[in-house]
Amino acid sequence: MTAVAGDPQANVDFYTGTLGLRLVKRTVNFDDPTSYHLYYGDTAGSPGSLLTFFLWPGAPRGRRGTAQVGAIALAVPQAAMDFWVDRLASAGIDLEGPVERLGETVLGFDDPDGMRLELVGGGAAEVRADGAGGGPRVWDSVVPAESAIRRVAGVTLFEQGFERTAEVLTAGLDFRESGTDGSRVRFVAGAGETVASVDVLCLPDAARGRIAAGTVHHVAWRVPNDAAHRDWRERVAAQGLDVTPIIDRQYFRSIYFREPGGVLFEVATDPPGMTVDEPLDALGGRLTLPPWYEPRRDWITDRLPRLRAPSSSWTPSPSRAPASEPRQHQP
Repeated sequence: MTAVAGDPQANVDFYTGTLGLRLVKRTVNFDDPTSYHLYYGDTAGSPGSLLTFFLWPGAPRGRRGTAQVGAIALAVPQAAMDFWVDRLASAGIDLEGPVERLGETVLGFDDPDGMRLELVGGGAAEVRADGAGGGPRVWDSVVPAESAIRRVAGVTLFEQGFERTAEVLTAGLDFRESGTDGSRVRFVAGAGETVASVDVLCLPDAARGRIAAGTVHHVAWRVPNDAAHRDWRERVAAQGLDVTPIIDRQYFRSIYFREPGGVLFEVATDPPGMTVDEPLDALGGRLTLPPWYEPRRDWITDRLPRLRAPSSSWTPSPSRAPASEPRQHQP
């Protein structure tokens, strides 16, 4: 999952200090090395746990709307919901819920840039924290392990229509429809601790979204290896979608395409992973660059803002702008 944020320090403080994720990679946008690309996740930065951000200081606030990921769901234990209500409320964060939706408990709120996040517990979102059975290993952070965020549970796509997107998800990407709630239709893939969901929320009267600070740039789906990746590229192309060549992203290899509603999808390999250029115990501790940028390290470093060590909490500014979409469009 890759989103756009404005203030790099506020982003680090919120995702590590308030949400308790690990900063597992401090690198640059490979298409624009003068801006950060920060990765947050579990202890190892495992596939399925990662939230990443392009940092564009001074960027205007984006607009949530159609042709976008409108919300990101993060799995927490059902028993931790009261902990998160208290923690986020004590930081002055406006909350929606908890409410019940499609068999899960959902707590909604915005990050410092106005991006919509949801903590979900119960149902398919309920996963273990100890790494057993291939599950995630939570970061030893300011959040107790028994309450910590486990992984990315799913996303909500804001769409004007439904049918063509549903066809790509099911016939093209092997998702299966699993439930409805009004104009929201849920699709799932995987099973057990690897299950992920996509909610398609039909908003025929909503404005098209605008990508800038506080919005999601693209969502990535994982595949286990390079052979599977090549097969998926052929399969996506056979759906009549305009897919990129395979691109080396240092920590994985990627292809990109837009689904019929306009949301940018990525399919990325699990390997080689976050430890390809840093040991596990030192992840995120320094600026890492791909080999083709290493000769320009000093030039790049001089153009990046300094980042302090993460603080333990985040308090929103009194001037923080409200979410840019009408309340009835929020999931």
